[in-house]
Amino acid sequence: MFEENDRKRILCPLDTKHTVYEDQLAKHLKKCNSREKPKPDFFIQDINAGLKDETEIPEQLPYSFMFGCLSYCAYIWHRFELSLRDQMMSHPALHDALTDPKNGDSATKHLKQQASILGNIEKLKLLGPRRCFVEFGAGKGKLSHWVDIALKDAEKVPFILVEKVTTRFKVSRWQTQKKDSTFERLQIDIQHLCLSQIPLLRKEKLPVVGIGKHLCGMATDLALRCLVETYAASCEERNEEPLAKRIKNDKTEKEINTLAKERNEKNVAEKWTPVAGIVIALCCHHRCDWRHYVGKEYFKALGLGAMEFHYFQRMSSWATCGMRRTSLEASDSAQRRKDHQNDDSEEHGDGGHKVTGASTESWSGFLTVEEKKKIGHLCKLLIDQGRIEYLQQKGFNPALQYYTDPLVSLENVLLTALPNQSSSPETTT
Repeated sequence: MFEENDRKRILCPLDTKHTVYEDQLAKHLKKCNSREKPKPDFFIQDINAGLKDETEIPEQLPYSFMFGCLSYCAYIWHRFELSLRDQMMSHPALHDALTDPKNGDSATKHLKQQASILGNIEKLKLLGPRRCFVEFGAGKGKLSHWVDIALKDAEKVPFILVEKVTTRFKVSRWQTQKKDSTFERLQIDIQHLCLSQIPLLRKEKLPVVGIGKHLCGMATDLALRCLVETYAASCEERNEEPLAKRIKNDKTEKEINTLAKERNEKNVAEKWTPVAGIVIALCCHHRCDWRHYVGKEYFKALGLGAMEFHYFQRMSSWATCGMRRTSLEASDSAQRRKDHQNDDSEEHGDGGHKVTGASTESWSGFLTVEEKKKIGHLCKLLIDQGRIEYLQQKGFNPALQYYTDPLVSLENVLLTALPNQSSSPETTT
């Protein structure tokens, strides 16, 4: 408590980082930036969350369980041949930026990844007019920026940038927006995001393209559910209003059949896909969560559950964390971290997020560095394969591919998906 000219200043009860005059507290609480603000229409609590699981995970497990998990990794690898193809691409929109001599190593690394993601978006025929790009985990919004540049004069291409935290130095601040391009930022956790309630998407009947660069852990699962369950389902409900409810009771059966036929013909002409495609660079599998994981059915079909997932998730960190093999690589890593002080880190994979625990640490003593690395990659592939199965069940044609060199980023896997009914998205005019 502070005194100033016989007026007392007290800590704000909403945020103790600042103070307020005691006699003005009531007034301050109404306008304090830390006050709870009204939730927007597109905020629906836990709409994209998975079902809670009460399974208790013990801190220590017997070595027999450890060897069982390791053996299962090898079994799955040989049974399903989980191997990925190289799909390292680039895009002319980033040519000048990539060849700019002012770029440091960190900036060049991010540009190479963005160029490859953009090249893959174009290869999937997702670059075009009359669609909405939703960037999950947008950060500064650089990926959307380059998509916008690549689209040139395409019409009706709004961008929705989703980010949970406040971000400084947003690209959209100095982005020269085209006539028909708009950038809308939503500060919200993906777990509570209902796309169909965003005014822009309610007004415009545009297919959505979900994109993301290094979407961390469970954020990928939340984004997938947000797109292919929450949004797609709401669009289908909106398009499937019962015809009988809109027909007066005095209509004859012949008139009803005629109206139904006309409506079906109209629907064929206006056919569109709520989700035109998905292109997400994956990251940080050790931050996944069984509750939100979309591949539960895949794991259960293999005889696995929450406990096995928990340890596969933790072991996945072995693929990227603490695995520097030479002093030169260690030096390069230190330099990259120094570069990141002047650049936002848009990836998490080689940022030192090492997951430790008594169980997994005791396991690692039996393994060489290369063995740990291979097991970590297998665990990542198992988790991603569950996502693939989930998308297939939801009517998509998904794929996993390496989109950049591991020397550029250790988190170098890209998840793509297109709706089954076509190889390119349907749009409306």
